[in-house]
Amino acid sequence: MSACVPTRTDTAHHPHSPPPHKDGSRRFRIAGADLSASVAVFLIALPLSLGIALATGAPIQAGLVAAAVGGIVAGRLGGSPLQVSGPAAGLTVVTAALIQQYGWRTTCAISVLAGLAQLGLAALRVARSALAVSPAIVHGMLAGIGVTIALAQLHIVLGGTPQSSAISNVRALPAQLADLHPAALSVSVLTIAVLLLWPRIPGRPGRIVRKVPAALASVAGATTCAVLAGLHLPRVDLPSWSSHALPELPQGPVLGLLAAVLTITLVGSVESLLSAVAVDRLVAARKEPDVRIPRARLDRELAGQGAANVVSGALGGLPITGVAVRSVANVSAGAVSRNSTMLHGLWIVLAALLLVPVLDLIPLAALAALVMVVGVQMVSITHLRNVKRNREMLVYAATLASVVLTGVLEGVVIGVAVSVAVALHRLTRTRITVEEERDAPYRVRVRVRGQLTFLAVPRLSRMLGQVPHGTDCVVELDGSFMDHAAHEALHDWRTSHATHGGTAEFTGRAGARISEPASETHGCCRPWTPWRNHHCGEPPHRATAHQLASGLSSFQRNTAPLVRDELSRLAREGQQPSQLFLTCADSRLVTSMITASGPGDLFTVRNVGNLVPLPGKESGDDSVAAAIEYAVEVLQVNSITVCGHSGCGAMQALLTPGGGQSPLRRWLRHGLPSLERMRSRHRSWARISGRLPADVMEQLCLTNVVQQLEHLRAHESVARRLAEGTLELHGMYFHVGEAQAYLLANTEEHAIDAVFDRVAPAPSALEKARV
Repeated sequence: MSACVPTRTDTAHHPHSPPPHKDGSRRFRIAGADLSASVAVFLIALPLSLGIALATGAPIQAGLVAAAVGGIVAGRLGGSPLQVSGPAAGLTVVTAALIQQYGWRTTCAISVLAGLAQLGLAALRVARSALAVSPAIVHGMLAGIGVTIALAQLHIVLGGTPQSSAISNVRALPAQLADLHPAALSVSVLTIAVLLLWPRIPGRPGRIVRKVPAALASVAGATTCAVLAGLHLPRVDLPSWSSHALPELPQGPVLGLLAAVLTITLVGSVESLLSAVAVDRLVAARKEPDVRIPRARLDRELAGQGAANVVSGALGGLPITGVAVRSVANVSAGAVSRNSTMLHGLWIVLAALLLVPVLDLIPLAALAALVMVVGVQMVSITHLRNVKRNREMLVYAATLASVVLTGVLEGVVIGVAVSVAVALHRLTRTRITVEEERDAPYRVRVRVRGQLTFLAVPRLSRMLGQVPHGTDCVVELDGSFMDHAAHEALHDWRTSHATHGGTAEFTGRAGARISEPASETHGCCRPWTPWRNHHCGEPPHRATAHQLASGLSSFQRNTAPLVRDELSRLAREGQQPSQLFLTCADSRLVTSMITASGPGDLFTVRNVGNLVPLPGKESGDDSVAAAIEYAVEVLQVNSITVCGHSGCGAMQALLTPGGGQSPLRRWLRHGLPSLERMRSRHRSWARISGRLPADVMEQLCLTNVVQQLEHLRAHESVARRLAEGTLELHGMYFHVGEAQAYLLANTEEHAIDAVFDRVAPAPSALEKARV
């Protein structure tokens, strides 16, 4: 029901844009949640930006420039409202290598070119393609970068100087351990201890102190102790902004510069887009605040990252990407719009201008310890488990080792090559076994594990040839792909086996039977047969007697294995439907099919005529009223839909004169207001857009939907939620003969027109690609 038309079309506005002023203008307003979230993100970003700048060998203020530009430019132009961008650990190794090879000013120019490349990719709308990279490669790349960062920063933690590569850092480590600097080591140990223990402080004191981010607390604590103890250590040295280095024209071999631009573009884009997708998941799982945040527009996000890199490079800042740590903090702090991201960039600017004396007190060892811990955390145990579960440890390990030993771009290329080799190996590796099951009834089971391609056809034919003639055989297929050659081989063998008096059945690994193509089955049997009133030539009385048991058996065999995990989750978490769907009890209306919904989506109430009795002691109906109250008050649904349909028997009964006090007639009195509304000369007719109702029956069916919406507003719980603006009402009409849905365009109370608009089919994947 994603196409429902909102009730308040005249006052609705985008949840992330300022509400219109009385005179039609817009005022810039900042929510309190955005303000507090921006402060929380700023407190995390400040020390991390300084630490990453130190780790790359860039000027310290370059980290502040990148953090400010990432917040303001990427925050304003990006497609993920709550993603926070800035200098990230994922680009540390790449940037450090570029600075060492080309110098800082040329590296800034490379950042500008990488930003332009990202803008070009965004214009080509290829952002989704970045998500096609295997997660094992991405996680292996990030883990390799983390290991490289940790090895380099370990030397600063111990009081020394990092070497040019990970291998050199490992070789120099014994000499560094023999020449420890107690002051630097003590500050680093204190920083790491506070960083790791800060989130684990128990009780009420822990809840209070955790309002200060662990990164800030650890660096601030180490700085305070170093100052009070009078330790002589290398500290942050922010030079005057007047001497800040700006980019120069790139100098060096063209191929090397192109490779550098490609590396920054690739790593930064993939990391940003994956972070944007992760932010979407966090926002969807967030309970409070209850504000609808639009999903990330990945092409726009890529363009925002490109613009930010152009500006950051031009201003002498580090390369920029989406940062998962800051984005998670932003979502967790309750941000509701992109204003929080932009404000955090503003706070960075103010700190860079006003807090220079304070920042100059920070020991480099404290920043190095902070970045080292970040590098270690990039080797995620959760990622390792996911990779192992999906049998991609070889790809992960190859990418990690290649990044550490050769570099980021080379490591990713090697990871892709290994991933392709593993995929080809799995595609060609097929295990086929033949087993005899001697328990009654006797049959032969052929198990096929892996993908069935033309390469496996000779072995498949040989194994199928071992099945004795005249026996019952089950072929168990456990794979996700079968090409035409393998399909023909199976089909030909089955035909041959049947001519020799045997039977053959194809199943999946769970035992679910795999049906034959429609063209080879009975001409009138199709996938929708179970709900077609057709029983393959069986006598009607026999089919009716066994239909329920047969349907249940089919569900347990075919459907239950597919939905068991989802139903188990709903059983644990309870139902949280998004809307109350009130419709007729007519057997031709399959609500889940019409609305493309599944378990837990709709709280459905069905009765004869989709009627909503007015509340009251004499005329009310407790069953419908109770369902409305439960849905609105307890389940807190966001919308209520009243759905009528063509050929409604209840509406036909209202049009047919008749007396008596049968249960049906007593119930249909709740539909009399609809009949009176249709006959009234003071009300405009309810109609379908572009045409008048086909007959008086359709006229009454449409009018009844509009009237029952008015009855809904008379219920106290509904009226209160409508007044609060937290509930929407929708009217819907389903034409059974046309299989066509129509939505009431204006559900406002006392609306002049009641027009139902036709719901157009959703575009196909091909049509979307063309657009």
